[in-house]
Amino acid sequence: MPERRVTVAIAEGLHARPAALFVQLAGQQPVPVTIRKDGGAPASASSILAVMALGAKGGEDVVLEADGEGAEAALDALEQYLLTPEH
Repeated sequence: MPERRVTVAIAEGLHARPAALFVQLAGQQPVPVTIRKDGGAPASASSILAVMALGAKGGEDVVLEADGEGAEAALDALEQYLLTPEH
């Protein structure tokens, strides 16, 4: 299963608006994507409650995982979102 470790560049982290936009983008992907912090359980990247519950702050690493046809492209899109500081 492809995975990607990404440092969240969004200053406020995955809270409120950035989390909602991330979840929306994840839901548009052709494959299911999970997100987790190191040592944590994977959560659905398309669930606003799960993403906000992670408490991922700016500067912290998260791990994205996807499986199936289109997984790499899905990870590329979500990684790019997390690496863009302004949303």
